[in-house]
Amino acid sequence: MKKIISLLVINIALFSFKVNAQSDTNDIINAFKQANATAVSNYFENLIDLTLPGKSEIKDISKTQATIALKGFFDENAITGFEPASQRESGSIMYIAGKMTGKAKPFNVTLLLKNKDGKHFITSIRIN
Repeated sequence: MKKIISLLVINIALFSFKVNAQSDTNDIINAFKQANATAVSNYFENLIDLTLPGKSEIKDISKTQATIALKGFFDENAITGFEPASQRESGSIMYIAGKMTGKAKPFNVTLLLKNKDGKHFITSIRIN
């Protein structure tokens, strides 16, 4: 009986971890769909790498600077949505790729996330 209860507790814990991880990624995807830089920034690592179209990659940019740059990009390009194309996870690293729609043209987006203590944090955003 103790073994059954132990297995049940372990399964519930693993399931809740998976649900929490899915919730994080769904929130991130929804923030991109809404072109909401502030909501996206809630999932930024302390320092991230950011690449925007026509600009050089910026390594180890602060959360505040990255939020300002991303908001400027969203506003400048009148971003209207985001459709994820693929999502894969390997260990504590997750990749999300998709297309962001803007007023003039679409953009390819690649996100690199790291799982820390059951929560995903964005470490890199590449938009081209």
